[in-house]
Amino acid sequence: MSMNGNDGQLSGLLDPRKEAELVKLYNEMIRVAYANVYNKSDALDVVQEAWVKMLAKRATLRESDKLAAWAKVITRNVAVNVNRSAARTRAWDDEELMRAAAEERENRTEELMMEISELLGQLEPAARTLFLYKYYYGLKDQEIAAAMSMPVGTVKAKIHRARERLKKARLADMERRSEGRSV
Repeated sequence: MSMNGNDGQLSGLLDPRKEAELVKLYNEMIRVAYANVYNKSDALDVVQEAWVKMLAKRATLRESDKLAAWAKVITRNVAVNVNRSAARTRAWDDEELMRAAAEERENRTEELMMEISELLGQLEPAARTLFLYKYYYGLKDQEIAAAMSMPVGTVKAKIHRARERLKKARLADMERRSEGRSV
């Protein structure tokens, strides 16, 4: 059995024993590569690159009986280099994505803060104060009532009305923005 499936082309070049040794070596190299890269496609690429390196450096092999060990070391080294290269690329991509996401979050936060500020500016001062006490400072209705010297029910009602006005104002603002984009 030949490595490339063309028995007719190699039949005169290799004796069957040498061909069987090369096929065995090739399969061992695939196992070494696969154990290091965990991906069949990458393993095949690693083996191909290892064969190219072996052919280019064949004069450095001093003992031909050490061919299998030499081939496995070259295969492993190529696989390690492939992993290093992939990790560097992946780390750069991850770092770039994280930076872009952080920048996007920062921009969106600034936009939201501006939008909230504009919406709160539309409320009358007393309603704005109650709303900020409740949602910005986190005070309870009873605490707000005590601080403002008014009944708890009045605080709840004014906060509810302020929230409803903000919802309506935001919906109107969103409609204006969407109409502006579609024109």
